[in-house]
Amino acid sequence: MSDRCIVIDFETTGLSPGNDRAIEVAAVVLEGGKVQDRFQSLMNPGRRIPSFIESYTGITNEMLADAPTNEKAMRNLASFIGKDPLVAHNASFDRRFLDFELEKAGKRPVEKMACSLLVSRRIYDKVANYKLQTLVEYKDLNVKGNYHRALADAEVTALLWLQLSVDLEKKYKVPASYDFMHGFGKTPKAKLERFVSLYTM
Repeated sequence: MSDRCIVIDFETTGLSPGNDRAIEVAAVVLEGGKVQDRFQSLMNPGRRIPSFIESYTGITNEMLADAPTNEKAMRNLASFIGKDPLVAHNASFDRRFLDFELEKAGKRPVEKMACSLLVSRRIYDKVANYKLQTLVEYKDLNVKGNYHRALADAEVTALLWLQLSVDLEKKYKVPASYDFMHGFGKTPKAKLERFVSLYTM
């Protein structure tokens, strides 16, 4: 896969933007089948984070004390991603926080975000679940770093996205462009054959 895209991941204080806030964001640039650039920032939401989140992510209140505000971190992120299309694992979650935090920072929401979880659901049948760690173990991907930290998860998702492109090309004999993979993930299984045919004509 040669298309340029950016894989993004958030760590947050919970599941609901507004009540909860982002505390870390990372993004990696995928181009030519390789990670070409990286962005990572902790962010201080202006409130203490729960002890459960400290244990879950390893991000402590002390680490956030001197971190940039959410607004500053998101403005830096917006500059990094520009107009490139995005990828995330369980993108509906990351999309909610991305749009909320960008709006708070006075930035426009992004247009495109593909989901590696949805693509995985369409192509991998013999897997217990579609959590990132499960899929990485299923495909025996070479992983570095700790899960539940944004940069590590973004890089792992990038590896999974590349593996998905290889598997899609092998199975369907079509170039696995970003647009193809984005559409493939959003297409119900019953309609996949027709969707793929649009790219083989």
